[in-house]
Amino acid sequence: MLNKVKKIIASDLVKVFSFTSISTIIKLITGYVSVKIVASIIGPAGITLLGQLQNFTAIFTTLGAGGINNGVVKYVSEFNDDKKTLKQFLSNGFKITFCLSLFFGLILILLSHPISTWILLDVKYYYVFIFLGISLLLFSINNYFLSILNGFKEFKRFIIVNIITSLVGLIFTVLLVLMFHLEGALIANVSYQGVVLFVTFFLVRKYDWFNKEYLWGHWNIKILKKYASYSLMALVSAATVPISQLLIRGYLIKNFSINTAGYWEGMNRISTLYMVFFTTTFGVYYLPKLSEIKNNLSLKNEVIKTYKIIAPLILISLVIVFLLKDVVINLLFTKEFYSMKDLFFWQLLGDFFKIMSWILAFIMVAKSMPKIYILTEIIFSFSLITFSYFFINANGIIGATQAYCLNYFLYFIVMVFIFKNLIFSKN
Repeated sequence: MLNKVKKIIASDLVKVFSFTSISTIIKLITGYVSVKIVASIIGPAGITLLGQLQNFTAIFTTLGAGGINNGVVKYVSEFNDDKKTLKQFLSNGFKITFCLSLFFGLILILLSHPISTWILLDVKYYYVFIFLGISLLLFSINNYFLSILNGFKEFKRFIIVNIITSLVGLIFTVLLVLMFHLEGALIANVSYQGVVLFVTFFLVRKYDWFNKEYLWGHWNIKILKKYASYSLMALVSAATVPISQLLIRGYLIKNFSINTAGYWEGMNRISTLYMVFFTTTFGVYYLPKLSEIKNNLSLKNEVIKTYKIIAPLILISLVIVFLLKDVVINLLFTKEFYSMKDLFFWQLLGDFFKIMSWILAFIMVAKSMPKIYILTEIIFSFSLITFSYFFINANGIIGATQAYCLNYFLYFIVMVFIFKNLIFSKN
């Protein structure tokens, strides 16, 4: 038993998890300070609008990057020893990101007025989308370079950029919220990531791949087709997840109030804060690792090892958050948000099934399985909206978290069914 524990502790996953914990703790602290200040100044209604903007920004961030970042991680991991092929993937990837971010940034600027009315319920916030349009090129390129670092397993530099991003985000958010309140929070949300590009430039400037030969070669149809499957997966995910949240939030606003929707948004933010430990590790270690594995036995072993490590950690985290829910609300928010206390149980249980299902779902990304990935994303986004409408009508705001829990439980069952031959095979 002791030997097994030592073996787990010595595993690469635990090492990376420990290493990323530094970045994650800083992200949690900056996230806490940011949420606390924003919540205390703009209240539940402001948190609701900020959630609307973040969902919309997530869609256009993916559109601006062409949805290829996970593909970049996979192909850099896979072809890091083949310079000729690597050049083709990197140059085509950079040109996709550059061209699409310019195109969609221009759309945001030209359509800023109607988009503001649709997303933020008032045309007066149109300038927020102009800021987003200008910033889109900057943080699309920044995310592209980070994907390259991740693919090369340059964990230290990758984490340094993440730490700087958290700190810059905190400074931007606090200063702008204190100066301009809600308007400041909205502007900070769409602009701070662009500034980090200059830090990333400094950190990657001496790498062999950071030159015109690697980043601006000829278009290659075969490479574009390979990236296309990742674009489809990312674009579907980027559309279905934020749109489902937009619709659920809109349903809560329409049938209850904007403050009620703010409680639900606050619960989502709590989930995001503590789950960042796991999502960061998945992105930094798990996806590149799955991408480079060549046979099913090694793939199975990696998945089982990940379950053995992640499952106990996520359970412990959930129990701690649930037991300290009063403290969490007081720390992160204000007394106005105390009504969200009843949302914790179903939300946290849903988070457990979400992480458990992601361990398997990442295989679809790492091994480029676009058809089944897209199908499950669409089906379960639709089912989340359907379940939410039904349970909200039956049980009020708590129904939104019950729907979330049921949806991810079913998603986990489907993931197990899809990969049953991998998980339960003896060979």
